[in-house]
Amino acid sequence: MQAVLDAGGEAVSRLMAQAELRMAELAAGHGPVLARYAGETIAAGGKRLRPLLVYLAAGVPPPETDALVRAAVAVELVHGATLVHDDVLDGSDLRRGRPTVVATGGRWMATATGDLLFARAFAELAHVSVAAVRVLARASTELARGELMQRRDAWKAEVSVERYLARCRLKTAVLFRAACELGALESASRASLAPFGEGIGLAFQILDDVLDVSGPPERTGKPRGADLLDGTVTLPLIIARSRDPELAALDLRTVRAPDDAARVCERIAATGAPGVARGRAMDLVAEAKSTLPSLPGRQRSALELVADGVVERYA
Repeated sequence: MQAVLDAGGEAVSRLMAQAELRMAELAAGHGPVLARYAGETIAAGGKRLRPLLVYLAAGVPPPETDALVRAAVAVELVHGATLVHDDVLDGSDLRRGRPTVVATGGRWMATATGDLLFARAFAELAHVSVAAVRVLARASTELARGELMQRRDAWKAEVSVERYLARCRLKTAVLFRAACELGALESASRASLAPFGEGIGLAFQILDDVLDVSGPPERTGKPRGADLLDGTVTLPLIIARSRDPELAALDLRTVRAPDDAARVCERIAATGAPGVARGRAMDLVAEAKSTLPSLPGRQRSALELVADGVVERYA
């Protein structure tokens, strides 16, 4: 993403650094026990795409304001909270190659850590505007709906492509949309970038699901086929089941061990399904870029680079 930072200018790099400092301060401000687990969640890093979108949606260069930093921090804290809670529900031991909060601290500590991150996110936006709170509240509600949908669909062979995409929109894309909306609230133009955010967020999730099937653990930071192990039906599997009768007949509840999941991943890959899913994601990225409104050249270029970076990460 260095090309994005270069396109955004020094102001974006400064704002990203300010967001990191602010998140570290918030994690450390609630007692040593929660500080440890919240701090580890934040320090695990990640791509920080959502704060980056907040800044770029506000303009290039973006205004270097306290409100914009708080908005970027809030959206990343919500993202972190959802990951911690997801790991509780999935029983995941690894996240980004590191032990999860639930693995090291147990369910109650992971739940409390996620709750803290959610609470601090909205406390940040209380210093920004009512409109900003509404944007993130809407996205958070949709995130919860997406998680419930994923639990309801677990191990169900009949999940359709349409239902999968609807779940991905709720589970992932809406937070990308919220990042763009929060940034636009602090921009001079208030241009609508919501369709762009949702489009690249949806592509991001599809590609992440492709990587779960085809990516080595040292790259993904989790076992290959982790989605299979927790019963999550993804696009590569849906496509592969339509091409391979044995996969179509597979009872997903029988995939219980990492070696089982790896073998199923090999079979999915043999159908060519990951490539088809990746093509679908690339189409979504192209469509998202086409929805960008009239913007100054540098801002448009930076946003397009973010979209391209989503695809290139999985190349």
